[in-house]
Amino acid sequence: MKNLLKILLLFFAVQYISAQEPYLKITVAKDASGDFQSIQEAVNSTRDLGPGEVEIFIKNGVYNEKLVIPTWKHQLTLIGESKDKVIIQNGDFSGKINPVTGEKFSTFTSSTVLVQGDDIHFKNISIKNTSCNEGQAVALHVEGDRFIAENCNLLGCQDTLYTATEGSRQYYKNCYIEGTTDFIFGEATCVFEGCTIKSLANSYVTAAATPPNQKFGYVFFDCELIAKDGVDKVYLGRPWRSYAKTVFINSTLGEHIVEKGWDPWTGDQMFPQKEKTTYYAEYQSKGKGASPKTRVAWSHQLTKNELRKYTIGNIFSGNQNDWKPNTK
Repeated sequence: MKNLLKILLLFFAVQYISAQEPYLKITVAKDASGDFQSIQEAVNSTRDLGPGEVEIFIKNGVYNEKLVIPTWKHQLTLIGESKDKVIIQNGDFSGKINPVTGEKFSTFTSSTVLVQGDDIHFKNISIKNTSCNEGQAVALHVEGDRFIAENCNLLGCQDTLYTATEGSRQYYKNCYIEGTTDFIFGEATCVFEGCTIKSLANSYVTAAATPPNQKFGYVFFDCELIAKDGVDKVYLGRPWRSYAKTVFINSTLGEHIVEKGWDPWTGDQMFPQKEKTTYYAEYQSKGKGASPKTRVAWSHQLTKNELRKYTIGNIFSGNQNDWKPNTK
């Protein structure tokens, strides 16, 4: 009986350990030393709606791809050999003619990487849209739920990162994000933790479009906002839609951040007077751009009591399940 119990315990232990490990590992290398030479081929090769996590290791190189991870591909972890040397890039922008269809790209079809599947994790990868000052040009467009970007570079100009889709939950840890105008925008619930955010022009960092029934929009923990030389007039955000929610907590703001902090996006006739419904707030901002006394009257400085609800567990609760991002 004791031996049977030991065998059963060993069996369940093996099952538990195996459940934590990828059931398949793939290598991508441009020099043909791996399983595939393109990232798209590697993604396509995985089982549709597969039984567990697949790890795709990407060797150093510049991958000129327009990568799509569709809804039926999930639980994929893409890991670069080196953050600065694994580069996925493309140059589509709004207004450019698609050579395949003959139609113009829009903001929403311009992305270098489109993530539609759930439980996708990027680590140690640079994603770049090479177009600048030609129109909206998205580097990363995420629609899936429970998305993680860890130690990644997101590079572009206008509209670098599109955090799309109501109900989508996205976690960005120790990432570098750069752009010019509204370069973090969209509807999703997102946490940015320990990220460096660089403005390349006098404009706006965020443009949230938080749905009215969504408790959280963008929450930045311990981030640093910096700017290109000569950039000296940048707003923390402006509301793309009327119920935009954006909060900076314990973040360091460079002197390029204007004293008012936030812009109401006036002149939008379809969505007027957004400042009446938008929720913008800070808690203990630091640096030369921190100026709580001069912020616009319709923004907020969080109290310690209000701060309590801003935990990752609380922010990512809901959608019929709670989620705690795993950055192993």
